[in-house]
Amino acid sequence: MEKFILGAIVGMAGGALIVANNCKVRNLVKKNQEEFMQKAEQYIDSKLEQLGGSGNSQSN
Repeated sequence: MEKFILGAIVGMAGGALIVANNCKVRNLVKKNQEEFMQKAEQYIDSKLEQLGGSGNSQSN
């Protein structure tokens, strides 16, 4: 377990250094984060609409 945690920490630190030192990678990460957030928002909105729609049909 300790090796896994140590590996995760080293990987995060290495990734952070790569992103900090490379503008292209940093821009790619930002773009991917924005796309992920948009997809997550769309998914949440669709789930809320489904819940809202099923709630309205039950109350009628």
